[in-house]
Amino acid sequence: MPKISEFFGIEIVFNYRGEHNPPHFHARHSGREGVFAISPLAYLHGDLTPKAIALVVEWASQHGTELESCWKLARDMQPIPKIAPLE
Repeated sequence: MPKISEFFGIEIVFNYRGEHNPPHFHARHSGREGVFAISPLAYLHGDLTPKAIALVVEWASQHGTELESCWKLARDMQPIPKIAPLE
């Protein structure tokens, strides 16, 4: 899974293994993982802490268009650009 962003110890990744709907991305933090829908932005499932979920939602809300583009690239097995971290 290519890492497209990292902030506060949270890694944002996409899966190249035949991505499936709904469009989504994965977040990893401290040995935990969560899956987030891109549009509408939502936490789908996982075991992230509430604080990590809030940080990922804040970051994703700032990068929705970029995340949609990354999803399409991942689905087509193309290189994915990095996205700026949450600051």
